[in-house]
Amino acid sequence: MSSSFLQQNGATILSLTIEHLWLTAAAMLFATAIAVPVGVWLTRSPAWARPIIGIANILQTIPSLAMFGFLLPLPWLGDRAARIAIVALTAYALLPILRNTYAGIRGIDPAVMDVAQAMGLTGTQRLFKVELPLAASFILAGLRTATVTCIGIATIAAAVGAGGLGELIFRGVASVDNRLVLAGAIPAAGLALIADAALGLLERRLRVPER
Repeated sequence: MSSSFLQQNGATILSLTIEHLWLTAAAMLFATAIAVPVGVWLTRSPAWARPIIGIANILQTIPSLAMFGFLLPLPWLGDRAARIAIVALTAYALLPILRNTYAGIRGIDPAVMDVAQAMGLTGTQRLFKVELPLAASFILAGLRTATVTCIGIATIAAAVGAGGLGELIFRGVASVDNRLVLAGAIPAAGLALIADAALGLLERRLRVPER
């Protein structure tokens, strides 16, 4: 991309990058608010783990364009393209967060839980003082995977008019202009790399050292 191209389209690229970040952040917020509590609940009701995680797995396998298409005719959602994009991205983010929350808590050494119970900790205290801190690195690993996935899939949101960097990519493909394609693809890849690196660093800091 030439400097003249960036001068002409810089404001648009920045605006769409912010829009892309907003869509991804909103979806991740909703996905985390759903998947972490459900993952904790599944550790208390393991009989439900297989069907619930299976449903999240099925959502993950639906092609992104098909997902947006399924949501388009729904009332309330179809009125705003951003709502469709956020719901679809939330669905794609559920599986890694849910699975890692469940696996992280279930993987805690039973001896640690016995000690916590012997100390008289209530179920809520065990959750917030023992289970979630010990499983934090696992949960963050799920968040890391989900965030990178969402940033990539959010480029498809432009197909339903939700904006984001996908607009440049679709516009570039339609006009056979590789500069526009790169103007959308490079910032999207950069966002994914930055998010992955930041969450990876946080994950390593929260990881409990092996003894």
